Amino acid sequence: MRARRSPPIHELVAPAPSDEELETMLEAAIRVPDHGMLAPWRFIRYHGEVRERVGRMLADLAETHQGPLSRGQREKELTRFSRAPLVIGVVSSPKESDKIPEWEMFLSGGMVAMNLIHAANALGYGTNLITNWYSDLAEGRRILGIAPHERVVGFVHIGSHPGGTPDRPRPDASALFTDYAGPWEQS
Repeated sequence: MRARRSPPIHELVAPAPSDEELETMLEAAIRVPDHGMLAPWRFIRYHGEVRERVGRMLADLAETHQGPLSRGQREKELTRFSRAPLVIGVVSSPKESDKIPEWEMFLSGGMVAMNLIHAANALGYGTNLITNWYSDLAEGRRILGIAPHERVVGFVHIGSHPGGTPDRPRPDASALFTDYAGPWEQS
């Protein structure tokens, strides 16, 4: 896990995971803390021609919100979901609960996404997780098959990758760690 990287999405190429590998990855992904055993998340697979269709709808939505797009901007929107051979949407789908707060359910979804990334990496695939502008719009979520009460955790782009992605600077883990010193006091 210390070697995990997020290669640029356009560098993720075919082949994508097989159906059997995807099932293995999803089985690993759901092995997360889930207070109340609510399974407050779900997955959406975007593959094949669907990726181009989603891109067309997102490009049209972008133009609705931003006005006419330049050729380059339109191409960027058209290829949002077709740069990698497989995209898995991880969706927070909160359940009714008197005991479990919704923010905790969303965090569980984040853990599912990270487990999915680790499982794909363990099978030799490259991954990159993004959300992007359309995740914050009700119409964007609707286009992507997400219900009004649900939110995007992230879109995991998956494909074969030769490696060689340089690491980015990481924080010093020891600088983020402290021993408990009593209740927080404002200084």
